[in-house]
Amino acid sequence: MLTEIRLHHYSGGMVSEFHLLSEKINQLAELAQSLRRENAELRLNVAAAAADNADLSGRMQEAYKRISALLEKMPMPETDQEAA
Repeated sequence: MLTEIRLHHYSGGMVSEFHLLSEKINQLAELAQSLRRENAELRLNVAAAAADNADLSGRMQEAYKRISALLEKMPMPETDQEAA
């Protein structure tokens, strides 16, 4: 009620400026909330990508070990010096 009384003392232009400011504040609050949601979603995506990266890194290490073991079992090719 007190706010309504005070608003009557201001000109119509001042009241419309208050309404415009109020709308902008509401838009800013909505944007901030939207950015919080997006940030949370991006954090989840980063965590999932990090887990995938760790999995793929482990699989690459395992493949490297298997290939190294196979290479060790293969006979070495003869060189010209060894044949002479």
